[in-house]
Amino acid sequence: MAAAVVAGTALTLTACGGDSDEGERGERPATVELPDLSGQSLEVGAVWTGAERDNFVRVTEEFERRTGASISVIPSGDNVSQFVGTKIEGGAPPDVVMVPQPGVLREFAENGWIAPLGETTRAQLDANYTPGWQQLAGTADGELYGVYVKAANKSLVWYSATAFDYAGVEPPTSWDGFVDTAWTLWESGTTPVSVAGADGWTLTDWFENIYLSQSGPEMYDQLAAHEIPWTHESVTDALTTLGELYGENRLLLGGSGGSLQTDFPTSVTNTFIDLTSPAAGMVFEADFVGSVITDNTDAEIGVDARVFPFPAVGDGAPPVVSAGDAAVAVAPDGEMSEAQEALLTFLASTDAAAIWAEPGGFVSPNKSLEFDVYPNDVQRGIAEALIAAGDDFRFDMSDQTPAAFGGTTGQGMWQGLQNFLRAPDDIEGAQEYLESQAADAYGH
Repeated sequence: MAAAVVAGTALTLTACGGDSDEGERGERPATVELPDLSGQSLEVGAVWTGAERDNFVRVTEEFERRTGASISVIPSGDNVSQFVGTKIEGGAPPDVVMVPQPGVLREFAENGWIAPLGETTRAQLDANYTPGWQQLAGTADGELYGVYVKAANKSLVWYSATAFDYAGVEPPTSWDGFVDTAWTLWESGTTPVSVAGADGWTLTDWFENIYLSQSGPEMYDQLAAHEIPWTHESVTDALTTLGELYGENRLLLGGSGGSLQTDFPTSVTNTFIDLTSPAAGMVFEADFVGSVITDNTDAEIGVDARVFPFPAVGDGAPPVVSAGDAAVAVAPDGEMSEAQEALLTFLASTDAAAIWAEPGGFVSPNKSLEFDVYPNDVQRGIAEALIAAGDDFRFDMSDQTPAAFGGTTGQGMWQGLQNFLRAPDDIEGAQEYLESQAADAYGH
């Protein structure tokens, strides 16, 4: 099973040293031809901020150098659907937008907001992407609309080597071991876990990993499609398991109240900004935690900051939850411009992926990308594990659902799991809220 490969590879990362670069890599030969776009401009909407945005700008600058076009990157905010809809209504839509949810991408296609991919872009996809990653950006009729430019392994727990060494613990492989490790960290004087409860999407990732491992991929697919209700006993079981952490304020930095005030970047810096006396021992989130560590702390990945796979729950397999961002061409008139197609083609190439990967905090689903572009053994191993998994993974559940349920602040999964973090004893209430929101979003 590829899932076992991913878990095993990630486990070896915990003992790795720091960077193992082979020195200056120099310029890589171009693998894709681009047209002369001198004098043309493109506006790209993306949710990324900080280091993530800076790394993407490095890619757009290379596109500008090679084509003569100019690109401006503008913030889309978390609600990409609202952002694009408002811009179209105002008569000034972006040319390209990064969409993190397959469900939203399909909604855009159904609304006629985006154009299907052109031949040059599809040629790059056929050369560099597995069928699974291509189909994620498609619709029911088989038309492809997007390029998955950025992937994420969302089944990782990052930890402070200082905290683990002081407590005398090793990375756990089971959920029971994870809870035991958390209590041992607490007994040693370190608050075990920093939870980014202010960002509802991080809470969905906690739930999804537990649910996938505990209930299995078939049930996961059924819940993602709302073929079973959120009041199902399998959801009860997953929330009960998650409550073993959320229901113990001593295990959470700041307790549940403090967690609900903590955003994602802060949850990471809480764990790694103080190398001698960390405020928290662990933080759960995807491989892009690495960019926050590098950008905001002095911690060295592989030395001070290490990582292990999300632990298996009960008799289940270790979960492998992936996510990603797809670039789409916004074209309400149905016509994609030459510049739009050129940018999507470039983003589907190894040329763009290599530039993006070099600083770290990024994983590409591009199977043709050489692993030596990644900056250290930890991130190289995460990328190798993603490619080794092929199409044997489950995509982020909240990203597969209608945006009203899986991707909107103050409602749906985000709000429902924040409610649960606030009152982890009220499992029934959390489930009833989630089911009510899902029924509205799915239209039944």
